Amino acid sequence: MTAIGIYGSAGRMGRAITDAIETAGATLAGGVDAGDDPSPLAAAADVLVDFSTPSAIEAHLAAARAAGTALVIGTTGLTPQHQSLIDAAAADIAILQTGNTSLGVTLLGILVREAAARLGPDWDVEIVEMHHRHKVDAPSGTALLLGEAAARGRDSTLAELRVDSRAGLVGARSEGTIGFASLRGGSVIGDHSVIFAGEGERIELNHRGDDRSIFARGAVRAALWLADQPAGRYRMGDVLGL
Repeated sequence: MTAIGIYGSAGRMGRAITDAIETAGATLAGGVDAGDDPSPLAAAADVLVDFSTPSAIEAHLAAARAAGTALVIGTTGLTPQHQSLIDAAAADIAILQTGNTSLGVTLLGILVREAAARLGPDWDVEIVEMHHRHKVDAPSGTALLLGEAAARGRDSTLAELRVDSRAGLVGARSEGTIGFASLRGGSVIGDHSVIFAGEGERIELNHRGDDRSIFARGAVRAALWLADQPAGRYRMGDVLGL
């Protein structure tokens, strides 16, 4: 059986992944948290799953790379520097990095990309997300994932099209841009809507996360798939063959 190690094992996602590993018939190699040495776990596991914090990513990448162990990264709030570190590590190990491990969200991203490609820039794109009051980053990693999918559909990058906030006299909306709105409150696991607004009509693509276990099950499925892959950088869509 595949042995899966967890970085961030004491967090909510870490505990949910522990349960999902048992259900999937895999083996738990162990778990570490902030302040622990990540190297022994990297050596003991066939594949690692990281739902920790951005500040720990560099050390976790180094440990996985040294041990030659595949790594699933579900940590959000990563910076461009973190992405560069992931790119470098992917030259030596298999890495799957995603803002959301839900299989439903993965499929939603494909639909968003296809819609953006076919509707054209005269259809405005707005992404609205809501999470629980304790979430510290905004927009959510999932919202950014969906924004990247829309940008790819328009043969562009999210960096070129992204608009994060509107307050005051900001003027009319620029054609082709991708807007974001972040809501925080209560105990919402994760709600995301992608709105394509044209003249006289709208298309809304939605996903509602009702239970954190959907992310844990997707993370374990990704880990089991990634364990057999060669070095490189992968997405959740690769797990589903999309």
